Amino acid sequence: MSLQVYNSLTRAKEAFEPLEPGKVRFYVCGVTVYDHCHIGHARSAIVFDVIYRYLLRKGYDVTYVRNFTDIDDKIIRRANEEQVSYRVIADRYIQTFYEDMDALGVLRPSLEPLATENIPAMIEIIRCLVDKGIAYGAGSDVYFAVEKFSEYGKLSGRALEDMMAGARVEVDIHKRSPMDFVLWKGSKPGEPAWESPWGPGRPGWHIECSAMGKRFLGETFDIHGGGKDLIFPHHENEIAQSEAAFGVPFARYWIHNGFVNINNEKMSKSLGNFFTIRDVLKKVHPEALRLFVLSKHYRSPVDFSDETVAEAERGLEKLYGTLAAVAERSAEVAGATPEQALIAQDHELWEAVQRFPSEFGEAMDNDFNTAQAIGYVFGLQRHLQRFLDRFGQKKLKGHAAALARSAASQLLEQSRVLGLLEREPDRFMDEQRQLKLAETGVTPEEVEAFILRRNQARQAKDFGEADRIREELEARRIQLEDTPSGTRWKVASGNL
Repeated sequence: MSLQVYNSLTRAKEAFEPLEPGKVRFYVCGVTVYDHCHIGHARSAIVFDVIYRYLLRKGYDVTYVRNFTDIDDKIIRRANEEQVSYRVIADRYIQTFYEDMDALGVLRPSLEPLATENIPAMIEIIRCLVDKGIAYGAGSDVYFAVEKFSEYGKLSGRALEDMMAGARVEVDIHKRSPMDFVLWKGSKPGEPAWESPWGPGRPGWHIECSAMGKRFLGETFDIHGGGKDLIFPHHENEIAQSEAAFGVPFARYWIHNGFVNINNEKMSKSLGNFFTIRDVLKKVHPEALRLFVLSKHYRSPVDFSDETVAEAERGLEKLYGTLAAVAERSAEVAGATPEQALIAQDHELWEAVQRFPSEFGEAMDNDFNTAQAIGYVFGLQRHLQRFLDRFGQKKLKGHAAALARSAASQLLEQSRVLGLLEREPDRFMDEQRQLKLAETGVTPEEVEAFILRRNQARQAKDFGEADRIREELEARRIQLEDTPSGTRWKVASGNL
């Protein structure tokens, strides 16, 4: 099966064929750097990170561009509030963006241009549009005349006449039409400004991506991505100004991820359900957040709640638990093991291992269906765990160890396309415990002391006392697991 991509422009799933065989040119709208990123940003970043990883896995030479909007009304407002330059604000939140993305395991794109570094390219496009009579000066501003672009609305599916009828009365008397949008904004006293043919000012938001897309990827490139909230007006306006200026299609495939809701409500500061990435990661493991995001198809809405996050945490613990058991109970096997010997150990698991790479690939080829791909990951994990359970707590040797390690290797290889299972199991378990312990008020030393007392009670055959200690720990959300190599413990999930 070839890669199929849902194209927001055509509202259909299409075979993916890049302009240049073997190469993909890929642009995603980045953040406006005036505050910490929230979990809506996390979803978009993770979705396009996985798309990037998968394109690389398929052997494409990918040029991935994600910009920063580092000049904007919100940035200027915050700079004025703090009485610092706009650059201080932009640089601060670029740094915190990187901290958040690195914590989430998001790969760095090929290029991350700043809007302020590309203003000459924006002026060039605006000048072209003015010369063509598609843009016009209005005082110290320049606007795009929407009615001059006959295909306006083709991405969002909105008819211009309907938008005009529903438009609110504009306060800017210089605009010829309420739907016209700004390309260049004349500067107000004290604002950052760049020189232009229309006087000192700064670019409008929409022109940024047209200029950076053209500069780094060409007049037409393969994929343009972003959240669904960007379809209108941002991406609609990008198409209009780019195609009016260049006379060719701007992007061939438009990919948009769905929204994040909080307990089935839209995330909003006014509702008090607004979560930044860094606040969430104080309580939720970054891989658990990735698993939560990817457990739904990227175009579907996803509901962020205590239960949905806890479900992702439990799932991740199962995956790492199975991998830990394989590493602990199976010896390294030298040389290749004959196929028939592996089949004889467990035909069902062997078949699952053989099917898994193609199943995973077919799911990802079906419009990057991470939800289905994760279903296959857990399917193989269950087969492998049942195989381990057959042996109780015995060590696996020979062909049995080889089969278990083969299954674990496949789990790791495919899951890493999703940015999952990238830690050693012990490291993950320790990180998970530390996160959850911080909520309980119990220290690791106290837990180990409880376990020591429980082991002493068990050795003395005082099982009533051993059970009492287990119950006391469970009341503090500490769960115990007895294994041949000792007692492991973890912390049950609480509220966000």
